[in-house]
Amino acid sequence: MKNVLIIDYGTGNLKSVHNAIKRISEKQDCKILVSSSVEDLKKSTHIILPGVGAFESCLNGLIKTKVRGCLEEMVLGEKKPFLGICVGMQMLATKGFENGEFAGLDWISGEVKKINNKNNNLKIPHMGWNSLKFLKETAFTKRLLKKMKKKSINDISAYFVHSYNFKNKNANEKVITTCYGEEITAMISKENIIGTQFHPEKSHYFGLAFLKTFLEQD
Repeated sequence: MKNVLIIDYGTGNLKSVHNAIKRISEKQDCKILVSSSVEDLKKSTHIILPGVGAFESCLNGLIKTKVRGCLEEMVLGEKKPFLGICVGMQMLATKGFENGEFAGLDWISGEVKKINNKNNNLKIPHMGWNSLKFLKETAFTKRLLKKMKKKSINDISAYFVHSYNFKNKNANEKVITTCYGEEITAMISKENIIGTQFHPEKSHYFGLAFLKTFLEQD
């Protein structure tokens, strides 16, 4: 049985993520919890960290739940499948530069900086559908694209709402990008850790296929 924990730290699209997971898991033996309990975290098999808002406030919210230590043990130690969404991905970085300079979780080396808008011709935040570019094949993307057999790899889009861009230090950890004034990191991956700048829970057929692939991770 899969125990999916959506971490509740006072921010994020909790209901939307919960409903998307429920939709794809109705025929599976799957329990979904929205919680900030250490005990629930320890019992989980899959962990999702959503995020909406500013880098610092999201980190502070996570710290206040007092699950950070246990979260690192479960993800970095026990290697449980982990998915960070939007700011939930950005918090994995070494540093964030939204309204100042703040230390991130530093699970994936990189910095989160404002989208380059030198010509002031872009609407910020970046909000809407953008096509995706797959930079490399991983075991995850291979299974994902099998589920997308009705779609060309060059005809896949996802839904974004953000003003900041995760700039990876290690290019090998950047899996999917999009373009909005500059190259935008759309998905990162390192061992059992996955992060998406796009919102899979709002990305219709592709997003549901993405979440279903995540639940298949061991």
